[in-house]
Amino acid sequence: MTNLQPIIGVAANERRDAGTDMGNMAISYNPSGYIKAVQLVGGLPLMIPIGDPTNAKRYVSMIDKLILAGGQNVAPEFYGEVETIESVDYNRERDAFEIALVNEAIKQNKPIIGVCRGMQLVNVALGGSLNQHTPNHWQKLPSTKISHDVMIKKHSPLDQVYGLRAHVNSFHRQSIKKIAPQLSVIATSIGDHVIEAVQSHDPAIRFLGVQWHPDFMYNVRPEDLGFFRYAVFNL
Repeated sequence: MTNLQPIIGVAANERRDAGTDMGNMAISYNPSGYIKAVQLVGGLPLMIPIGDPTNAKRYVSMIDKLILAGGQNVAPEFYGEVETIESVDYNRERDAFEIALVNEAIKQNKPIIGVCRGMQLVNVALGGSLNQHTPNHWQKLPSTKISHDVMIKKHSPLDQVYGLRAHVNSFHRQSIKKIAPQLSVIATSIGDHVIEAVQSHDPAIRFLGVQWHPDFMYNVRPEDLGFFRYAVFNL
């Protein structure tokens, strides 16, 4: 960690066609919620574009912490399964690059924060697996509205931020099935017991992941900005 603003690398996504308003160009991007939230709590965000996994070492050496954002499903071959659902929502180049970032962040003892897909991706990188289809967890409500409740483990990092019961939004089709051996479950959804948050219990890995999207809520609810404050300064 630097003596000034901590540099928070935010792994980027890609769109091959950004639509007619942007001339149908291909873009590399970060959802602005991650950028704005990190800035608001005092961090310095740095976008890390998808690229050659061999460059992960240099990218990670430039940052203090790593955020893995939401986005596409993680391709099943990365956790040893064949595809059982029809979906075009994969980016295997992103999967491979972000797994390389995770492995390198662990080698360099840099903390990792995972949101939605980011949490799932770290679980896969560490040897866990995913449910390819999780029903009733893509809400129809706007992204700044909550759709269900989760129970949070007492004395966990999220207890400090949200308390023992949190109201969260939900935009995911996959979920953790087999948890990686280095991780522990610290939150589950009420009713269907979907894994909603995990942390590492391995002292060699500093990781916290949530299934919901504080990046959608950081500017409407103090708890979600508090998540980024904890991630940037305490993890």
